[in-house]
Amino acid sequence: MTLSSADASGPDPRPLHARIAADLRDEIMSGGLPPGSKLPSTAQLKARFDASNATIQKAVQLLKDEGLALGRAGSAVTVRDTRQRAVRPAGSLTPAVDGAAYPWLAEASEPARAAHSTLLAVEEVPVVGDVAAALGLPEGRPAVCRRQLITIEDEPAELVSSYYPPDLARGTALADPRRIRGGTPTLLTELGFPPHRSVDRLSARVATQEQYTALRLPGDLPVLRTLRTVYSAEGQPIEVTVMVKAGHLYELQYEFTPEA
Repeated sequence: MTLSSADASGPDPRPLHARIAADLRDEIMSGGLPPGSKLPSTAQLKARFDASNATIQKAVQLLKDEGLALGRAGSAVTVRDTRQRAVRPAGSLTPAVDGAAYPWLAEASEPARAAHSTLLAVEEVPVVGDVAAALGLPEGRPAVCRRQLITIEDEPAELVSSYYPPDLARGTALADPRRIRGGTPTLLTELGFPPHRSVDRLSARVATQEQYTALRLPGDLPVLRTLRTVYSAEGQPIEVTVMVKAGHLYELQYEFTPEA
């Protein structure tokens, strides 16, 4: 789609190779260039974008670095079979069966692809901003924080930080530096606070230094940040989680029914 001059404030200021990669990336991620298909040839791309051979090669290299395309010098470049993984937030509150992966984690991984969570830290930290507001705590008050890195086939997929009111978490397994069997929905239920309702706030952001490094982002790509607040049946916030995913690898799938 090309915007008219009335709709656009000016030309795209990004380097030409980045603009070319952006257009091809969109075609790959939307299915216009399906897995296994060949990218247009260098000659075709040069004609389409009025670009030099070197510029086309830089654009294609970006797609390779992002894991969207495969190819070697002198051979056709093809779209990788791995597409964006769809994550259903509705499955996040479902307790896991003993010994099984958390349902949302199993869904995020494809068949035969091993998903794993690594507990990075469990500590009390001062909360600020939207996390403090979601927990209903004053700025700077402590909360118990559990930080995890989710990997799929040993590749970083998501950085997760979950926060809990100190009065709820202290003295429980939530504050212990070990994984929780069945996940936090199971434990919260055992503690008398079964998750009842979840509210997500989703935004696309530029990665922080920590996120860029932890997720091993291949370039200046956006991340998907979800702020999830889980409430008890009484309306008490019992868990606030910040989830950060690489924007080019994931999409979120929401299901709705008409309100009565």
